[in-house]
Amino acid sequence: MTAAVKASGVGKVFPTGKGDVTALTDVDLEVAAGEFVSLIGPSGCGKSTLLRLIADLDPATTGTLEIFGKPARTARIDQDYGIAFQQAGLLPWRSVAANIALPLELHRMPKPEREARVAELIQLVGLTDFAGRYPDQLSGGMQQRVAIARALASRPKLLLMDEPFGALDEMTREYLQGELTRIAVETGAAVVFVTHSIPEAVFLSDRVVVMSPRPGRITDILTTGLGAVRDETLRESPAYFERVTAVREALHGTPVERANER
Repeated sequence: MTAAVKASGVGKVFPTGKGDVTALTDVDLEVAAGEFVSLIGPSGCGKSTLLRLIADLDPATTGTLEIFGKPARTARIDQDYGIAFQQAGLLPWRSVAANIALPLELHRMPKPEREARVAELIQLVGLTDFAGRYPDQLSGGMQQRVAIARALASRPKLLLMDEPFGALDEMTREYLQGELTRIAVETGAAVVFVTHSIPEAVFLSDRVVVMSPRPGRITDILTTGLGAVRDETLRESPAYFERVTAVREALHGTPVERANER
């Protein structure tokens, strides 16, 4: 099966008045169709930059990127992916339903089909009773659920997410993590998810990609092996804590056994 994302030798250099800044170098990564992969690393390591390159929001300086076997630009035009950022970015003058409908309107989907799709998405994210509300009438968590629904409107095979829960309180964040795993399973979409949180990365992901400080490169990829069911009991399981520890050690480069030898 064609990979959802395939990055080969990808690098990104940003020119500045004080010289070039290398944000990413020699990134090789494959994300399988239907796989949930998180990118984690220190601030400034290029996680969000890599996501933007996949989304064709910025061009790569070196290397190649394919989305389901297509160049990133073609995949963007074909709506093969949806994207959600830390800020929901909802239009305040549009209701929940109208915000979700926006990408469908832009692509001229007939009204009956559009309304049916919006109703399906509102139910998927658990906001059926809030379809007519406006963004300022919603909590932060509800706004993010609307943003996720909007990202899924065109039935993308890939969902790109840049710290979508970063500004939320811990209780809401954990609730939406559970909702996102359910949505990913129900839609079958692959997910590439940027986060600073090790527990979040482990809870959500099939694999966690660990990145180095700038210039960002992939230093490790860990398989979580936690199965398809991601519920609250998982957070208390020994396997979960073991994987959190493994990712922390990979991120900091100081496994417990090596640190104790110093």
